Amino acid sequence: MQTKITELLGIEYPIIQGGMAWVAEYNLAAAVSNAGGLGLIGAASAPADIVREQIRKAKELTDRPFGVNVMLLNPNADEVARVIVEEGVKVVTTGAGNPGKYMELWKSAGVKVIPVVASVGLAKMMERAGADAIVAEGTESGGHIGSSTTMTLVPSVVDAVKIPVIAAGGIADGRGFAAALMLGAQAVQIGTRFVVSNESIAHDNYKKKIITAKDIDSEVTGRSTGHPVRTIRNKMTREYLRLEQEGASFEELEHLTLGSLRKAVMEGDVVDGTIMAGQVASIITCEQSCHEIIQEIMDQANELLNLKERMNS
Repeated sequence: MQTKITELLGIEYPIIQGGMAWVAEYNLAAAVSNAGGLGLIGAASAPADIVREQIRKAKELTDRPFGVNVMLLNPNADEVARVIVEEGVKVVTTGAGNPGKYMELWKSAGVKVIPVVASVGLAKMMERAGADAIVAEGTESGGHIGSSTTMTLVPSVVDAVKIPVIAAGGIADGRGFAAALMLGAQAVQIGTRFVVSNESIAHDNYKKKIITAKDIDSEVTGRSTGHPVRTIRNKMTREYLRLEQEGASFEELEHLTLGSLRKAVMEGDVVDGTIMAGQVASIITCEQSCHEIIQEIMDQANELLNLKERMNS
């Protein structure tokens, strides 16, 4: 399936793996890229030398395009931005800020810059700054979220900008993929389903919490601080919400969650750790390889899109 995004990035399928902190490392990125999508290494708050090491290890596993997700609030962002150029990475997605200060550096090196946004206003700003495409991420996503749903945000952003739009949030199968294309997206970004892939380093406990999640198990903490985060509910989220209701300070709430994502992903503590996952977790039922995930999504999407064509003929 060819779209403006597959042409822009040189990939086989218009599927991009989310740049999830602690989960999106070189093994997963390479596996997604080898399966025909675009794998991403999540730089998160890592120092530049760790990001460089991740990039080089990914190159050992794949000769296909892959990218790096840069959290612009990372105190090491300046060094990470330069490492991306030095290591010849050709795609960057960004979050938590404006990548404008790095745009000249990246564009002069031929890097495609794709910011993740949660509003039309931010999408327009990123287009003016020189972005090559936009990820419009709905509130259904796992992790840090905005307020607009994917169903409303994606067409709004598509109508507002001229660059290609990638849909994210609540997409895990061919139905979501096909729906995103009908909304005007040129590709999808998928996070939660890749967390439970065979190649994901996420602890088995973390994967099992996603696979067994019900539709009512999604929880949002941090609304009172202006930094809402979607997770799967557990003891930690219950304590967080209790403190929020009692008017706890931002510092107290931050202390509760300090290191909690790593605790869940790497150590398997799904009681006191943070289990970031999208609302779509409830339809994910098994662990598969990245190749199997992408092929299943594409097969289902093609069947649905061909059905639409037959109905219109």
